Amino acid sequence: MRTIILILSFSFFGIYFLSAQEWLTDFEKAKQIATNKNHSILLVFSGSDWCAPCIKLEKQVLETSEFKKDAHENYVLVRADFPRKKKNQLSQKLQAQNKKLAETYNRSGGFPLVVVIDQFGKKLGEVGYIKSSPKEYLEMLDNMIK
Repeated sequence: MRTIILILSFSFFGIYFLSAQEWLTDFEKAKQIATNKNHSILLVFSGSDWCAPCIKLEKQVLETSEFKKDAHENYVLVRADFPRKKKNQLSQKLQAQNKKLAETYNRSGGFPLVVVIDQFGKKLGEVGYIKSSPKEYLEMLDNMIK
């Protein structure tokens, strides 16, 4: 019985942890979640298969357990990817949404670009790739919402 409880506990918390770290691609859904949780949105514009600074940002900051854990407490995570390789192409619907997001929040067309947005869609700040620790990067983002 004790083993079953442990397995169920690990399963529940493992599923919760994984789903809590999920990067969304649906911006409208992200706004709903942000409103319900009273969180800001972290919108990352990325060229996942061609942009070297994007890949560095992913590996050095965004994919770290420290970043994921802390970011989940304050942000709803959204990725707007612009891959170039044919095998990585997104659906037409997702491409159209990402293009619209870029027109609104990334007019300069810079990659990577991390934009902090409130739950109503107002841009609070932005930053690109900066070589830093996950903690330092989060502090920079957190200062945008204060």
